[in-house]
Amino acid sequence: MSSDGGRSGLESPGGEASLTPEENAIVEESHRLIAALGKPYLEGLGIACVAGIDVAEAVRRLSAEVLGDREELEAAWEEDPFNDGNTILTMWATDVPGGCVLAQPWGYGPEMPGVTKALSAGTTCYGMYANPKSGNQGSIVRDGEIIGSDLHPGGGEPDDDLLACLYEDEALAYCFAYAGLRPVDNRSVIGPPDAWIRLPDRDYWS
Repeated sequence: MSSDGGRSGLESPGGEASLTPEENAIVEESHRLIAALGKPYLEGLGIACVAGIDVAEAVRRLSAEVLGDREELEAAWEEDPFNDGNTILTMWATDVPGGCVLAQPWGYGPEMPGVTKALSAGTTCYGMYANPKSGNQGSIVRDGEIIGSDLHPGGGEPDDDLLACLYEDEALAYCFAYAGLRPVDNRSVIGPPDAWIRLPDRDYWS
């Protein structure tokens, strides 16, 4: 794969573009999205990109609690990120064009099956945990059903899928692109988020 974001791999041997207008639009969006997200630190990040719903609806679907003063929470996190006994149940939620994002810079919470299944009712959710031990672990959940697990977003697998080609080595951008989200920056990943939320204490793995 060349350094042009995969464009050369999508052309015919004679050098003439083999893409449809719709595919060209996807290529252009990939360049914009990768630039908008930049290269934030990913190790330990959990994320769920959900199409077609906003933060308020995500909160409703999860029966989550919106936590208090955002500035106080952010200050407490910067001082001691693990001072909360409910760390894995506490996460960020941010609206972005096309849907919303739940993110947890310190854990796998947003990608737990019970979370992604609830979020995906009537829509699609792409979840990822950037596991410090084993690398990026992705999942696709559609309308409450897991249709793909143990995936490697941006992993460069031999795949004819256009997104897999365009987002090789761009795991984070792949998650957003698969769900059809179009963020203008990386605030949903690095903060400050629109809301801090806490999930109820229940089984999210069954």
